[in-house]
Amino acid sequence: MPTSPAATQARVRFARLPGYLHISDIQGLAQLATQATLGVTGLAEKVQGSAYKGVASFFGPQGDKFIDATPGRSGVKPLGITGLVYGGIKGVTRLAGGTVNAVLSGLVPLAAEKPSSRRREAMLAALNGVLGDHLQGSANPLAVRMRLRHEGQALVMDKSALAQRLPGATGKVLVLLHGLCMNDLQWRTHSAARPLHPAHDHGLLLADQLGYTPVYLHYNSGLHVSVNGAQLAELLEQLLAAWPQPVEELTLLGHSMGGLLARSAVAQAAQAGHLWPARLRRLVFLGTPHHGAPLERVGHWVDQLLGRLAVTRPFAQIGQIRSAGITDLRHGNVLQADWQGAGRFDSALDARQALPLPAGVACYAVAATTVLHGAGPLMPLRQALGEKMIGDGLVPLDSALGRHESPGRCLSFAPQNQWIAQGMNHMELLTRPEVGAQLVRWLGTA
Repeated sequence: MPTSPAATQARVRFARLPGYLHISDIQGLAQLATQATLGVTGLAEKVQGSAYKGVASFFGPQGDKFIDATPGRSGVKPLGITGLVYGGIKGVTRLAGGTVNAVLSGLVPLAAEKPSSRRREAMLAALNGVLGDHLQGSANPLAVRMRLRHEGQALVMDKSALAQRLPGATGKVLVLLHGLCMNDLQWRTHSAARPLHPAHDHGLLLADQLGYTPVYLHYNSGLHVSVNGAQLAELLEQLLAAWPQPVEELTLLGHSMGGLLARSAVAQAAQAGHLWPARLRRLVFLGTPHHGAPLERVGHWVDQLLGRLAVTRPFAQIGQIRSAGITDLRHGNVLQADWQGAGRFDSALDARQALPLPAGVACYAVAATTVLHGAGPLMPLRQALGEKMIGDGLVPLDSALGRHESPGRCLSFAPQNQWIAQGMNHMELLTRPEVGAQLVRWLGTA
């Protein structure tokens, strides 16, 4: 069967691309490159404009003639030589970006469909975690759409389709929710990457030991937690309605941001009158920053510091490319009211509404500290630093266990439903068999 010259040319071009990327990925990355070039050009213009303003201020009204004092402008006059240069760069960049996008859009239909890979999924997850709100807002093909998946493939919310995909489905449903910049495939480790540790997946372990049927959420972690929470609430309603067996119980297991997402979904499902919370029996949190993560608070402090001086103010915009999902981690926002009406980069105040753990649901919290118990004169100091500041490297113990200086914000985990993993970091909560064994002990009780 003869092939068209366009199809042949497309295959030649595809062969030169990195093997794990799809043509739509190249299109999305090209869009980001265009936007990044425009952003860097705009930053340089603002820095130069700030310098102009600083010099012109010494000359009073005479100096004002050489700057553009229009509010919101860079200070560089658009019709001056410098302004024309910046305008020319932006114009050429937009033209080139538009041309590349048009060409790639035309090639997408010619590309053969190919399966995704762990490397591609990791790349997409990282991009969505950092830039996910921008990707969605600009209709970038790199933006991830929320889905429930099994072995990396999306599940269709239909009884017959689910029965075919999950022939061994039981009435015990387990939904695993990944964290920021991650994806559903990263719940499973591979012994080839960690030769000293066997392959492990908490979901498969609980399926084998306790008869759960695990499904895995895949979502854009750069969106607000409350936005993802609303989508998850609706998706779980569809899942239980289409489940091929009568659902006896539903358990949500969230790692890091995934735990915040679970709390948000439960609260919004109750407001929407969904039926699935009546089947929810257990919520399990692994290293969830219920009261925020220090690294995001440091990022906010840097933003504020750079924004104080006119010369450094443009550089604050570099830090402010981080997504809404990341800034939600400053204090652990889970509801729309926690952030709506307030600038994401304006205030360090914790304006969250108090949201207790859901009544009638058994809730469990796993925290971790990188510090091992031991002896020595400095051990008490190391342990104190490990608990209050370092925690698992990203989330302090108090935040992971829901403890807060304000009693109204404390999450009331029963003492027997709290467990601290010693000598373990944030990511190891996904992979260590000790964590899996603790989950089996908790979830195996009636």
